Amino acid sequence: MARIAVGGFQHETNTFAPSLATYDEFAKGGGWPALCRGAELEPAVEGINLPVAGFIDEAKARGHEIAPLTWAAASPCSYVTADAYERIAGMIVEDLKKALPVDAVYLCLHGAMVVETYEDGEGELLERVRRIVGKDIPVVASLDLHANTTQKMMDNADVLIAYRTYPHVDMADTGKMTARHLDGLLKGSGAVYKAFRQAPFIIPINFQCTYMEPSKTIYRMVEEAEKGEVASVSFTPGFPAADIWDCGPAVMAYGTTQAAADRAADKIIGEVIGREGEWSDKFYDPATAVTYAIGKGNQATKPIVIADTQDNPGTGGDGDTTGFLHALVAQNAQDAALALMCDPKAAEAAHQAGIGAEITINLGNISKVAGDKPFRGTFKVEALGDGNVLGTGPMYGGARMKLGKMACLKIGGVRVAVSSRKVQAADQALFRAVGIEPTKQKILVLKSSVHFRADFQPIAEEVIVGIAPGPFVADTRSLPWKKLRPGLKVSPNGPVYQPGWQPQS
Repeated sequence: MARIAVGGFQHETNTFAPSLATYDEFAKGGGWPALCRGAELEPAVEGINLPVAGFIDEAKARGHEIAPLTWAAASPCSYVTADAYERIAGMIVEDLKKALPVDAVYLCLHGAMVVETYEDGEGELLERVRRIVGKDIPVVASLDLHANTTQKMMDNADVLIAYRTYPHVDMADTGKMTARHLDGLLKGSGAVYKAFRQAPFIIPINFQCTYMEPSKTIYRMVEEAEKGEVASVSFTPGFPAADIWDCGPAVMAYGTTQAAADRAADKIIGEVIGREGEWSDKFYDPATAVTYAIGKGNQATKPIVIADTQDNPGTGGDGDTTGFLHALVAQNAQDAALALMCDPKAAEAAHQAGIGAEITINLGNISKVAGDKPFRGTFKVEALGDGNVLGTGPMYGGARMKLGKMACLKIGGVRVAVSSRKVQAADQALFRAVGIEPTKQKILVLKSSVHFRADFQPIAEEVIVGIAPGPFVADTRSLPWKKLRPGLKVSPNGPVYQPGWQPQS
């Protein structure tokens, strides 16, 4: 039996987004549990599709003892403030020192955290942990599929194991895989050799979906590579809204010989690069998307789903832009529903007025995204909710979300699910929390990029991707890059970044 220190610090940082990740964002929680420490950790994450929950279950099943540290997560947004980072990283370090001696350390990380003071938040944390335990104690970590994996992370961890599904339905399973790998290291598996490769181009996030090619084939190859001398292989396509040196795809391989790790990494990165031209698809502007959805929806038996990808809270949006709401109302869409519009003042006004009342308000655009504007209108308050939502879908299943006051506001044939805290619309329960049955709508507009597909694609007639003004720019060529490594292509087969870069359309 080993004594394993367990903690975590998760954030996906969109360096182009408007809102910083303050300490309070981690402390209060939202879609995921609030910051938890020590004995609070296990009950806070139990039964949730999170890597830390899967790791704890698997490690305990193998007879190991858990020494809980601090775990915290916040919804994607802009930079993590230096204050938030130092306070939470400080808790993890302090807890680890108190937990010593330990036989191993596991950290539940994202891999795309950018701090006001560090480009590589995870690499910095891993380095601090390594300084405490020394070089002989295994330090392992799970990563999000969207990690921008760095050499510093590789150097300070004995293994990094990433999700293999997008939508991320395997988060807890990834934690279990990490626990199994660590168990092997503790028992002398010898899988101590590493290989790290980076691809020379950025992949837009919408085209990383593992339901689609080329991701589907590449992740099958990742699984097939794990045999014989190769113990673990991960492919992280990267988070493409991070203006940092290491933005972009990477492959990590671990084996019992250096040659085996190198062969596995070279094979996977070769496939990624060889299929460069396949990482692309089509976008629709709001007016075109709604026109198409109305026409198609009149003939369909299931909803037409529109992804409002540029205001996805899962990639740093605040969930408050109104481009698609304007388009739905302007075209008199019927049986249409949009989720989630994060507007605490609108939710409070609805609760003050009560069910059945009409309220005239400005809805949305709190974050003042360029090109967007509030939607002013008279809405009927159809339903109210307390924001305590239990996830039921493949990704958010078991998640105990705390979204503050919620409401269903109706204008014409359009219903808007309003919340007081943001979370991407990746679970049907978010509609049902305010009395909207998603399966009975003709059109569903979801503030999400890909995660929604796990729960909504099975009920959809068709899915299309829309781009209205928002903080997550889907076309990576149009971003104002300043810190990428020179020579990196800003999109597949796209222009090459060099100092002095000018955004392109």
